[in-house]
Amino acid sequence: MDVYEAMTSRRAVRSFTDTLVPVETLNRVLEAAAWAPSGSNLQPWHIYVVTGEPLERLKKIATERVANGDPWDEREYVMYPPDLKSPYVERRNAFGKDRYSALGIVRDDWDARQRAAIANWDCFGAPAALFCYVDRNLGRPQWADLGMYLQSVMLLLRAEGLDSCPQMAWSQVRESVADIVEPPDELMLFCGMSIGYRDPDEVYIRTGRAPITETVTFIDS
Repeated sequence: MDVYEAMTSRRAVRSFTDTLVPVETLNRVLEAAAWAPSGSNLQPWHIYVVTGEPLERLKKIATERVANGDPWDEREYVMYPPDLKSPYVERRNAFGKDRYSALGIVRDDWDARQRAAIANWDCFGAPAALFCYVDRNLGRPQWADLGMYLQSVMLLLRAEGLDSCPQMAWSQVRESVADIVEPPDELMLFCGMSIGYRDPDEVYIRTGRAPITETVTFIDS
């Protein structure tokens, strides 16, 4: 698989089979991803890979918390600005519409939306999960490094025939994650990532992208 195919076939998969992911494959992917760009070579990512019984335990704890209506853990960063402006708010709304339409969920069916949301904390059935932490005293440039690292991981997973779903939603139950992975106090959870083999029967509508004319400006004279 070349890099263009990996890039265009990568997507946030939300239904996985229970086929186990070989540890050797995950190790190979993460060894290569370490070459992602990093300002002054800080390599600010701290990664925990969870599989097997510990992941099943985390899934159970997290899904029960959400199903019981327990309060979220106090946020350590803002996912989306509360005053999200155009064109970002329209893109976000379009994503939500496509997502729930694919599942056959109407706008006002909050119970069905809740069930769909809970699937996040079951890793959408994936047998492996990655949790990405960053040191609290690092800044926005280092968070950008995290994005480049995680993108590298996702593209390398595609090269291995695997899929993924990056999930900031895990930050909402970060204390439950910490109970399993036991990170040092100076680390903050940025996101999780479900990893596995996509379910071929998944109902899916691909989210579109803005035309390049909306996001890119060429200056040649």
